[in-house]
Amino acid sequence: MVAVVVSVLVLVGGGVTAWWLTRDEDGSSLADRPRVKDDKAGISYAIPEGWQPNKKGDLVDAFTSSITMKSTGDEEEGGSVVLAGRAGTVPKSQLKEQTEDAARSNAEYFYPDGRSSIEESRATTVSDRPAYTVALKVSDGEGGTGHLRLTLMTARDGGSSYLLGIAQPTGPQEQQEVDAVLESASLS
Repeated sequence: MVAVVVSVLVLVGGGVTAWWLTRDEDGSSLADRPRVKDDKAGISYAIPEGWQPNKKGDLVDAFTSSITMKSTGDEEEGGSVVLAGRAGTVPKSQLKEQTEDAARSNAEYFYPDGRSSIEESRATTVSDRPAYTVALKVSDGEGGTGHLRLTLMTARDGGSSYLLGIAQPTGPQEQQEVDAVLESASLS
């Protein structure tokens, strides 16, 4: 009986030690990565390894900054991107509806021949401010699927900021990386 108790304690102790040694200080896999500081949107977000910031001139007016996965040169199309922007005031009571509508609208814009379905829709906080995040599974109309996540945040000045992440084609690694960037957001 004593041997069983000792074995259990050793296993638990080993598990706690492994967790302690492998955890990140802020819980993010991107905690030590460089960040985009987007003063227009009033947010900052992490740049994963293998990604790069884009030039503002390459963006449509709705977006104030973006990062993309560096091209390896062998893909014909697709890739991952995170885009930031600024929006008007959204009351806390309207965050869910506005975020879901904006996510669907962006899915229609980026995938005009496709369809989308909600995979996740939940309230959250960014820098202790109210926020809402929605993830969509998107079909591209040609048999491929993409992952789109939009997080709408209530900015400190009462307006709102957002991050839009798209992984195409989507796989677990691409989806997790895009989601991690959105989770790394902080309001300035």
